[in-house]
Amino acid sequence: MAEAERPIAGLPEPDRRSAGQRAAAAAARDAARAIRARFLDAHADAVYDHLTARRTVDLRLAELVTVAATAYPGLVPTTEQLAAERSRPQAAKEGHEIDQGIFLSRVLASPTAGRHLLDTMLLPTPRALRLLPDFERTGTADLGSVRIERRDDAAHLTMCRTDSLNAEDDRQVEDLETAVDLALLDPAVRVGVLRGGEMTHPRYRGKRVFSAGINLKSLHAGDISLVDFLLRREMGYIHKLVRGVRAEQPAHWRSATVEKPWIAAVDSFAIGGGAQLLLVFDQVIAAADSYLSLPAAQEGIVPGASNFRLGRAAGPRLSRQVILRGRRIRATEPDARLLVDEVVEPSGMDAAVERAVAELRGPAVVPNRHMLNVAEEPPEEFRRYLAEFALQQALRLYSDDVIGKVGRFTEGKQTEGEHPS
Repeated sequence: MAEAERPIAGLPEPDRRSAGQRAAAAAARDAARAIRARFLDAHADAVYDHLTARRTVDLRLAELVTVAATAYPGLVPTTEQLAAERSRPQAAKEGHEIDQGIFLSRVLASPTAGRHLLDTMLLPTPRALRLLPDFERTGTADLGSVRIERRDDAAHLTMCRTDSLNAEDDRQVEDLETAVDLALLDPAVRVGVLRGGEMTHPRYRGKRVFSAGINLKSLHAGDISLVDFLLRREMGYIHKLVRGVRAEQPAHWRSATVEKPWIAAVDSFAIGGGAQLLLVFDQVIAAADSYLSLPAAQEGIVPGASNFRLGRAAGPRLSRQVILRGRRIRATEPDARLLVDEVVEPSGMDAAVERAVAELRGPAVVPNRHMLNVAEEPPEEFRRYLAEFALQQALRLYSDDVIGKVGRFTEGKQTEGEHPS
């Protein structure tokens, strides 16, 4: 594999190459990646068993690719290669993360290795375990881009990237997973609520905003990673919203995870990743002046697991209109009722959230939402989707059209997320 990529070593940086040099580099990379793919097609289970001591060691995504780089030189990029890449804008990168996508796609495609990796990603983060005693005692935690507060028996998670309209990046994924873990692990919490805070951004100053989606400024700068953002997001906190968190329980035989119902409160808009989130919530409340959109196809990427979930929720026609054509759905449209449970005037959002919390407190809610999720999103189907997503999203991340669009976007008027016009 390393031999196949040797011709790249003597070339200039990717953004300084001639057309001929770019073609030579692409041919060398393709040859090496074909070798990696064939190797993993035959040996993915054996590789994973070796890295995890026959699945007795739980390695999260970032740990898994780091250990693999040492144990199997040339299979995935080294820590040093990724550090060098991280310092460059997206257009100047070699695209080593695609090799991580190949590796993780083959691991996830295996019923044995893939299932173990998904189960591992349901474990609480070490950060959440450190913060849990204080959160149980005080009922509050300020994680940076997310605040969590326990009010009675409800955990209120507030996204507070006030300058960027809650556009997500690696940092916010880390903070959201920690907050979700805390809400699930705290025995005093029965219901979780996710809402955006008030913004300082000049166009929405003083208004609540749910989410502007992926932070395109960070993407252009090379600060959005495949493993720590695009894959961790799906397999970490969003996965936990659906399946719960793995925790030591006296009656572990009853369930391997702690699950709770979740409410999303949408103010202003839920764009891109924000709209993706709504598909896993048990109840969605939207302000009458808000809207939803999934502009990922226009941005050139895949909108997470929305291609897996949206058709089940809204049907194939609407899902294609939203994902392929970028249709924006306003909360007051009839079609919005396929994605939103209740639409209220902005002034009535607080009261609507309190009503929803009261409705989801019932003791039979958790077992019934568990069975609904088993039926609507079978774990094995989710695993197979992620196996393909890991590769396709890695390829899109380094495609010429995405790099060009993100560059034009960040050089223009808009600088964070997919801001509305």
